Amino acid sequence: MIDSLAALSTEQSDPRYSQIDRLSTEQVARLMNAADITVPAAVALVIPEISATVDAVVTRMKAGGRLFYVGAGTSGRLAVLDASECPPTFGTDPELVQGIIAGGQPALTRSVEGAEDDHAGGAAAIAERGVGALDSVVGVSASGRAPFVLGALAEAGRRGALTAGLSCNAGTPLSEAATHPIEVIVGPEVVTGSTRLKAGTAQKLVLNMISTIVMVRLGRTYGNTMIEVSAMNSKLADRAARMVGDITGAGLSVTRPALEAAGWNVKIAVLMIEYGLGADDARALLESHGDRLEAALEAEKARGA
Repeated sequence: MIDSLAALSTEQSDPRYSQIDRLSTEQVARLMNAADITVPAAVALVIPEISATVDAVVTRMKAGGRLFYVGAGTSGRLAVLDASECPPTFGTDPELVQGIIAGGQPALTRSVEGAEDDHAGGAAAIAERGVGALDSVVGVSASGRAPFVLGALAEAGRRGALTAGLSCNAGTPLSEAATHPIEVIVGPEVVTGSTRLKAGTAQKLVLNMISTIVMVRLGRTYGNTMIEVSAMNSKLADRAARMVGDITGAGLSVTRPALEAAGWNVKIAVLMIEYGLGADDARALLESHGDRLEAALEAEKARGA
């Protein structure tokens, strides 16, 4: 295992960074910035693989499936972060997109020794959540070799779930185990082996793409508007009011009362304003069109014509 890890591109030492401890703060910052600039280009090379993964996930989610991310260490924290942002951004049930990290909740803020190496623990995490054939499981591991992640993907595959693997090395065991491998080759880190840097940035970019595009494909945006946003605080309430205004052209004196009557549901408020409906009628109209605002607007517009 040690020998195989030493051969990974993310474990190599880059001579350009061999004397960073002797450079000024600004020089090190510029080196890091130059290194980071290369990451989006590496992600761009695998956009076809990312797109194929997203389309496969969407197909299953439309049939009632869930999306799981599984990772260890930095990869696990990024996985949990991306999953946890879906409910406030897209109004999803917390069960729809879930992040699983080796070591559980304590591992979010500190290292849990040995958790990454627990192959059986990864399989158990999948079994505990009742993963099935409609679900999708994305394993996230910079090295592509984390036993916890491999165990999770093996169990997910055994249960008939869609499997994808996001790594930052070529030809990894994770890619071999996944139906949809995604390998973002970022090369050596500024601090040798510290994959929270370029590899972590690459993983965050790809996870951003997966969750965001999945939600767009599921109709949880209207254009680029977060119409499913949960107005859980004053900032989000103001954003919701502005969204309704942007879509309908109405001012705050109209949008805020409509939102309050609609239970702060942006889509219902839009239909209320656009067609002079009460909250219940607007809700019924929306439900009759699969909860998709665009379809409801178009249908009502056609009926009016």
